[in-house]
Amino acid sequence: MQDWNEYFGGLMNRAGEFAQFAPQTMRGLNTMGSAPAKHLDPKIHELIALSVAVTTRCDGCIAVHVQDALKHGATREEIGEALGVAIALNAGAALTYSARVFDAIGAFGEP
Repeated sequence: MQDWNEYFGGLMNRAGEFAQFAPQTMRGLNTMGSAPAKHLDPKIHELIALSVAVTTRCDGCIAVHVQDALKHGATREEIGEALGVAIALNAGAALTYSARVFDAIGAFGEP
């Protein structure tokens, strides 16, 4: 298993280095990430973000959003339920994209 604390520290160091070369990009990312939630409870916001992090396979996002979800009071059970939604959606996405494969087969002609 990954040492998440070590990973997160290294990631933050590299992000800081990147910020030196692309400060406007980092400001833009920080602006999007810190936009105030008007309608969603912060815990729900973080559960959604964590589910998206899983579906996009982003370890850095997982590290950030696990910490934030826990900070906002998310339980292991709530996180598990949110991840169940991510798993179901990813399976659905695989099914949908499988249909695209068959569509491409039709377009290119079967061998």
